[in-house]
Amino acid sequence: MSFYDAVVPAYLQMLNSVTGLLTKAEAHCAARKIDPSVLLGSRLFPDMLPLSRQIQLVSDFAAKGCARLTHSEVPTTPDTETSFAELKQRLARTIDYVKSFKPEQFEGAEVRDVTFPAGPDKSITMKGQQFFSSFSLPNFYFHAATAHGILRHNGVEIGKRDFMGTN
Repeated sequence: MSFYDAVVPAYLQMLNSVTGLLTKAEAHCAARKIDPSVLLGSRLFPDMLPLSRQIQLVSDFAAKGCARLTHSEVPTTPDTETSFAELKQRLARTIDYVKSFKPEQFEGAEVRDVTFPAGPDKSITMKGQQFFSSFSLPNFYFHAATAHGILRHNGVEIGKRDFMGTN
């Protein structure tokens, strides 16, 4: 299996499933006459990030992960989304961005140095395989799972199959 085949499909599967989660959350709010901003601002615990930020980070880890692994320009996206529609648009743009990568861009990426920020004044360098499996993918799944947990905790009727998606 190529490194591309390990990276891109994993990101795309979850980006699509998180989009589906947001569709169900939006329908949940409409059916129960809940102000969407309440759900978008929900957290699992007061010191955790809200749902909207979890979705933004899912998007960021996928896009920036692919960019860093291929030594492409790392995209910057302002975190300005305040609605389900805007978050789904962000996910759609991220899906298109991840789909734009070609297998040849990932050739040798597993052994390339990947440097990324680890705070305001610090950076870390790892080989591509370690970056992907020890940093980018775990963070990506953490924020996707946390988004799922926030929605489930707030009564959105979703389960494991929704989280896994169909991609």
